[in-house]
Order: sequence, then C-alpha cells, then structure tokens
Amino acid sequence: MGTACNKPVLLAALASCLLLAACGGENTSSNVQSPGEEKSGKTRVLEAGAAALQDKTPLQKMNIYLDGFHFYNGNLKGQMEAHHYCTKLNEDLTQCVIFDGNGENAKIMGVEYIISEKLFKTLPEGEKKLWHSHVHEVKSGTLVAPGIPDAAEHELMEQIVSTYGKTFHPLLMAAFIKDGQLDTNLIIARDRRFGISTAEKRRNRADIATPPVQPGADAWKNGEVRQLKITNDASAVQAHDHR
Repeated sequence: MGTACNKPVLLAALASCLLLAACGGENTSSNVQSPGEEKSGKTRVLEAGAAALQDKTPLQKMNIYLDGFHFYNGNLKGQMEAHHYCTKLNEDLTQCVIFDGNGENAKIMGVEYIISEKLFKTLPEGEKKLWHSHVHEVKSGTLVAPGIPDAAEHELMEQIVSTYGKTFHPLLMAAFIKDGQLDTNLIIARDRRFGISTAEKRRNRADIATPPVQPGADAWKNGEVRQLKITNDASAVQAHDHR
C-alpha cells in the first residue's frame, strides 16, 4: 500500500462531492444504435411508476464508478473503453456491470468480477489464466473513478492495485500490462470528456506500491490465450451438465 490518506480530509472531500450531486457522468454516449421503435407514452408512464414504486436495492448498491479500457483476449487491437458500475460485496470481492457509455442510453456490454490477491492465490491454476492484473491500469492512470476527489480516488486505487479481474463482454477480455499497448487516441478522447489528465494521475499515483503480479494472471502475455466459443455439440453440453 502507498502512503495513507488523511482520513478526516478524505471524508470531508467525499461529503463535498455528494453535496454537488452525481458528477463524472452523462458525457459519454453509447456507440451503438439500438434497433426498434421509440418508447411510447404508455411505456414512459409505466417506467415512471416503476421508478417510483419498485425497490432496486441491488442496483442502488452499485455505488462505485470506474472507467478504464479492455481488449479482447488474444486480440490486442480489439480495444474499447469500459464504464464499470460496481458493488463491493466484501473486502475481497467486487462485482461490476459494464456499459459502453454513461448516459441514459448506455448499453450493457459485460460484467467483471474483481477479487483480492488473497482470493486469487486460492484459485486453481487453470482458472487463474482467465484473470488479469490491475497493476498497470492503476499505476499508468488509465483506470479512473470519475467525479470523486483526488484524495478519495487515490485511496480507492491503493485498494485496486493488487486485485485481479475476470471480464466478459461477452468474450473473455484482458487488461493492458505495459505502456504502448493502449491506443492513445482512446485516452485522449476519454480525458477530454471527463476533463482529466491521465498523465497527471500517473504522477499522483507514483507513491502507490507496485505489487508483483501473481503467477497465472495475464496468461495471454505468455501465448496462453483463453477464449469462449459457441458449439453445437450437444454431447459436450450434456457431459458438462453431468459433472
């Protein structure tokens, strides 16, 4: 862990941000045009009623917003920005829904599970090959928590730097592990929308410790690419179901 933030100052900064209402959103449009007709008046009325009357506790617990970049495992050129809305279930496990934007028309494109180094070490060797490290994302400044004060973001990144993620949208995804892999145009466009500087964040995180990546993670870098595929082999499905 890096230098600990001053807790009273951190809490005060978070309180100030809450008073300003939600920030760091509604600036990235979905890049997918959905087929279908516009919502009818009846649908909008039903939505308004549902919004007012239905409890949505699981969604309300998605109180962490992270913005970063992924690529399709085995295809370094298949890069994209990923907006993560996450719930921290406990100190070792976080679950995220990933969208292609942060506006009202954002499309769900995947999920990510984030676990601590402690849990990662307990995984079977074959399972570890499906997970990616977060060291470079944090230290490079390319993973951000839009809208929260710098002190709070720094504290959050100190927690994330030693974690591991498994991501599907819907293919197995991977994370960048060194400079020069991520398309700089993606970074420039993201920084412009959020009014931030990835380079400045990198400098501000220099004091965050750089944990060694655990063996088995980021397996693609060793040529061990894992990927999903669709099969019409019913016997294989039945065999899996009876394990």
